[in-house]
Amino acid sequence: MILRRVKPALRPLVLCCSGHDPTGGAGIHADIEAVAANGAHALSLITAHTVQDTQDVVRAVPVAPILLASQIETLLADSAISAIKIGLLGEAAQIAVLVDAIRKTGVPTVLDPILRAGGGTNLASSALQASVQNDLLTHITVLTPNAAEARRLTRRESLDDCGKALLDAGVKHVLITGGDEPGERVINHWYTADAPVKRFEWPRLSANFHGAGCTLAAAIAARLACDQAIESALEQAQRYTHESLARAFRTGKGRLIPGRIA
Repeated sequence: MILRRVKPALRPLVLCCSGHDPTGGAGIHADIEAVAANGAHALSLITAHTVQDTQDVVRAVPVAPILLASQIETLLADSAISAIKIGLLGEAAQIAVLVDAIRKTGVPTVLDPILRAGGGTNLASSALQASVQNDLLTHITVLTPNAAEARRLTRRESLDDCGKALLDAGVKHVLITGGDEPGERVINHWYTADAPVKRFEWPRLSANFHGAGCTLAAAIAARLACDQAIESALEQAQRYTHESLARAFRTGKGRLIPGRIA
């Protein structure tokens, strides 16, 4: 038997760990599309299976940590990962598995801390939230909470206070998005140590979206995997997300799904 030499990947690889959204608007489906659109290839791990539509999440069932650990071990033995993106987590026990993967790879890691569905359903138990705060944040390169998630994680009201508290928790870069805040423009705040806060402003689109946060975090991870500098990666990923939302389309009775593929 003749063994053929495997060619190196033409695109950097992003390990995406997210829930499965049957609508295709958010979760692992969003990750795969956004990562591909930003120049990388997604390796996908499902952390939770959900029952949901474009209006809300009805149920989320976590994937067993032992299965995630086996999947990660197999992937890392076969492929060179350039970045990790983490979205919805199924349960607190999964975090130790993901922290182990971050330590083994040493690559930039982006966390979209999904605590509540857009329709209002709580998606993070007190145990899961505590483990995110105590065990995961210190390993995160870029954290992308919306304003409500930032306040819930820190119990602070001012976004500047939230940003400082999250940096103090060990996160290297915090991008607090303002899509859930009032105002004619969406203002996103970037916090990092030893630098003044930077604000990115975007025109507010007159619609509600399903999967915007997943799209942004995955796009950032892809651009970091492509070795893009952090400020450029954040700005270009936001621009891509805004353009995706401008192309959003309807698949159900609820929120619009981003048009991630131009």
